[in-house]
Amino acid sequence: MEQRTTPVASTEPLPVEATEPAPWVTVSRRREAPATQQPVSPRRVVTQVVGGLAVVLLVVGLLGSWAAQRLAEREAVTDAATIADVLAEAVITPSLTDALADGDAAAVTAMDAVVRERVLGPRVIRVKLWSPEGKVLYADEPQLVGRTFPLSDDQRVALSQPQTKAEVSALDSTENEFETGGRALEVYRPVWTPSGRELLFETYSPYDSVSQRSGQLWRGFAGVTVSSLLLLVVLTAPILWRLLRRLGEARRQRERLLERTLEASEAERRRIAATLHDGPVQDLVASAFVAAGSAARAEASGQPRMADDLRGLAASVRGNIRTLRTLLVDIYPPSLASAGLATALVDLAQSAAARGLTVQVDVEGADDLGLTEDQERLVHRVAQECLRNAAKHAAPCTATIRLAREGGSVVLDVLDDGPGFDPAGLDTPAEGHFGLRVLADLASDAGAVLQVASRPGAGTHWRMAIQPEGDGAEVGS
Repeated sequence: MEQRTTPVASTEPLPVEATEPAPWVTVSRRREAPATQQPVSPRRVVTQVVGGLAVVLLVVGLLGSWAAQRLAEREAVTDAATIADVLAEAVITPSLTDALADGDAAAVTAMDAVVRERVLGPRVIRVKLWSPEGKVLYADEPQLVGRTFPLSDDQRVALSQPQTKAEVSALDSTENEFETGGRALEVYRPVWTPSGRELLFETYSPYDSVSQRSGQLWRGFAGVTVSSLLLLVVLTAPILWRLLRRLGEARRQRERLLERTLEASEAERRRIAATLHDGPVQDLVASAFVAAGSAARAEASGQPRMADDLRGLAASVRGNIRTLRTLLVDIYPPSLASAGLATALVDLAQSAAARGLTVQVDVEGADDLGLTEDQERLVHRVAQECLRNAAKHAAPCTATIRLAREGGSVVLDVLDDGPGFDPAGLDTPAEGHFGLRVLADLASDAGAVLQVASRPGAGTHWRMAIQPEGDGAEVGS
């Protein structure tokens, strides 16, 4: 088959009419970047383990700090309530008088001396005595004495159901206008005068004790937690290291197995092709010669009918030989690996001639387009399938193969002047077009764009554009 050195194939869509070209239909799909799985790396795993450990420590630290704070508050409130009960029983109640309940100034002065000597100190910073109506009968802050404030619900409960109530106070009530600091431990409980008159005894303790106790609890908790986590890491590190080594070995084994599988597949194709060529093909060639010789002898001996039969048999055998040789090229195109893509396309065109096609080829420089071996196999496969489809559905006709670089892409054009078809049928391929649908999937996986322009009566024009590796971005659709 003659190889043309000038373009013989138009890259414009084949026209249905002079004024209405067939539109391009893209049959490949836009390739999405695959989510590649990074190989397991010991450094990466160690980094993730350290990061996870840091996150665990942070979460445990926050939760432990919150828990220590709550526990310290609970213990401090309990201690403050205990101290208030002791002071109420041992100091305040023995010093109460009815005169104090009546607001007598001398009684207030006497109570103030007792409170400042025996109650106020580092653990109690404020003392008040209330009447059931909310009047401050005594306070170590003189400006509060004699003033009336509404009692809270807890204070009323403490009076109506005699009990000790303790809580953390935000010091935001009107009675706390002379207090300093953000929070304090507030305790109140009922006390009684010698005549049985009920009063409300209230103390305030500093909140600093909560912070100190919280720090102590947190340090103890953090020490146990950190040491436990470090011990866990030390115990699991050897196991993790062995698992990483096994994962690495398994990955390398899979890679070697894949390489051997591909090599075995290629070797098997070569073996099948060689077996067919050296066995059945050669036997058929010999059979064709024998049949032709027998036909000549039958003609010479005056047996024309037998001679015609033998000549028909010889022709049939030669046709089967051509079919087998075409199949050999399909199974394993030796010229693609040995002589290059251009020679393989020329051989493909020559084998297509046996199927009723007249094929013109324009592939000058096809071996210098920068395609990888996989991309060359894809180009050969697409051209092969397009010619096979033309032979099956359009022969006899003239087809053209053109391969050239256009801009940053390598473009394969396969045209024929056959009857054409409706490309819409490729979405639900009928028998005979399923191979082209498979090729569309192969082109999509390779990042190529496969298009067709065809209409009934307008011929068919297939085009595939592929980006050579290292030449920039992927081909757009």
